[in-house]
Amino acid sequence: MQNVGAAPISWRAEHWVLGGVALLLTALVGIVIPGWANATRHDPAPTAYTTLAIEVPQLPPGAEADPSIGAYGIGANQEPDWRRVTVRAGQSLADIFQENGLSPADLQRALNSQDDASALRHIHPGDEFAFVQDTNGALVLMRFDRGDAARVTLHFTPEGITENVDERSVERRTHVAHGVLTRSLYEAGSQAGMSDTMIWKLATAFGYDIDFAQDLREGDSFSVIYDDVYREGEHLHDGDIIAATFINQGKRYTAIRYTNADGETLYYAEDGRPLRKAFLRTPVEFTRISSVFSVGRMHPILGYMRAHKGVDYAAPTGTPIRAAGDGKITFRGWRSGYGNFVTIQHNGHISTAYGHMSRFANVQVGQRVSQGQTIGFVGMTGLATGPHLHYEFRVDGDHRDPLTVTLPKEEPLPAAQLALFKQKTVPLLAKLKLVSGIQLARAND
Repeated sequence: MQNVGAAPISWRAEHWVLGGVALLLTALVGIVIPGWANATRHDPAPTAYTTLAIEVPQLPPGAEADPSIGAYGIGANQEPDWRRVTVRAGQSLADIFQENGLSPADLQRALNSQDDASALRHIHPGDEFAFVQDTNGALVLMRFDRGDAARVTLHFTPEGITENVDERSVERRTHVAHGVLTRSLYEAGSQAGMSDTMIWKLATAFGYDIDFAQDLREGDSFSVIYDDVYREGEHLHDGDIIAATFINQGKRYTAIRYTNADGETLYYAEDGRPLRKAFLRTPVEFTRISSVFSVGRMHPILGYMRAHKGVDYAAPTGTPIRAAGDGKITFRGWRSGYGNFVTIQHNGHISTAYGHMSRFANVQVGQRVSQGQTIGFVGMTGLATGPHLHYEFRVDGDHRDPLTVTLPKEEPLPAAQLALFKQKTVPLLAKLKLVSGIQLARAND
């Protein structure tokens, strides 16, 4: 039988033994472990530093740091934060500066910095300008294109303006097109892949021989070689008509772009005669002929029969009116019935007259003007029921019908130039003939 009174005394003795063993192990851990941990830690050896004074070399003359870099807070290899502006119709560079909060004084500084400021003075819709301003709004950088191949960057500093010019890769790509008229020239050209601008250039090339308002017929056709301009792989703008043929009412016309010995680029027929006549057949881009030449017609305002000694070309107000030929302004002012009126004397026999202008261009009496130069703008001043140009053609003071009068022809190229012209013409005409032949074959399939 177990002795219940002696058991607690025996249990406490065992615990004292176990407790002593635990204390001994704890002491050993406290001694051994820190030593082992210290053995595995490697404190880095202290590094000795030596300070040397190094003299920084001076920048060579003319290589001072550009203060404008710090002004707009970017590194040398970063692109500035350009504000790009595209020119709208009717805008001047002064308008753009004003709209963008730029100083007129900086505009004048930019103009003065250019030996030839035409890229700034004569801007066009679609041109792009770009600007960078500092945190205070002062102009730091200005960028624009000078022609197709040069991009100009102006750096503005208190000391003056410096200029950097980047040459850009430009190429011309040649295309061929063929079209047959069913409804309009623009529809046919569009179906052939031509832009509106190129279609207009095609019409302009043949505009001395074909009246595109009233001479076109269904079935007329054209073949054309033209180019467009690419810069750094991207389309920049339309180029030029290089060569073309146009069949109008069964008659074949040819236009070949050629620069003669005088440096003048014109369109020539196959025989080397310029297509340009001494006079334009129509001196305005018009929508329709609203009244023809007549010895007697009922005047729409006066209400009685009266001779109409010219042709009326209906066109929107503000459409440019061009001089029909080279000559001298002999009258510019108001004339009863005609409103704002201009007359041009072209030679000893021929003069032309232009009426109902909304306003005059910057031309004066006695000034010589060139064929195609703008002399005024379509309007409805005087006795007119709508905006149009009243155009007269006079020979020795007698009025002739502008639509039927025989216009003088230009002289052909001299013999020496004609040989070079023929040499250039042969491959172009062969290419046009091939394009026309292929299209004809497809149409007959």
